Amino acid sequence: MRTFIVLVAALAAGIAAPAVAGGKEAKAPVTVPAPAAGQGQIVFYRPGAFVGSAIRCTVREDGKMIGRAGNGRYFIVSAAPGKHTYTTKTEATDTLNVEVEPDETTYVKCKIGMGVVAGRPNLSPSTEAEFAAVSAKLKPQDAEDMTKAIAEDEAERAAKAQKAGASN
Repeated sequence: MRTFIVLVAALAAGIAAPAVAGGKEAKAPVTVPAPAAGQGQIVFYRPGAFVGSAIRCTVREDGKMIGRAGNGRYFIVSAAPGKHTYTTKTEATDTLNVEVEPDETTYVKCKIGMGVVAGRPNLSPSTEAEFAAVSAKLKPQDAEDMTKAIAEDEAERAAKAQKAGASN
């Protein structure tokens, strides 16, 4: 079953309004909605960091882009139960295998480390507690921008495939 993006109003509703604490606005942790019945979901997040801050963590499954998390951003993907392999790539490629369980949420952290030319991505399993600890500082990845980026990526992949087929 195809993986699809689940950045909907429920996600926005899960973010509490800021509260004033000590003169500064403090945001509550993100509340992740439950996955659709019988489905699993994965929260991909990129904690804010100075290293690699300009590089986005583009996540792919079977070569197809499923989402992109900028610095201090997250997105949620609905997935059929079973084994899934996710990759991200800059000057290096990192791969993470995830066993998606029905009616459960899995958390995946993307970090960008130092590289020679560009930052080196790293996908790693995370926990709800780790996500909750940083989620108040995270923003959801803009769904419209991500939909546009996925469409552009698919068009680029199709053009490359067509060009490769024409050269054979």
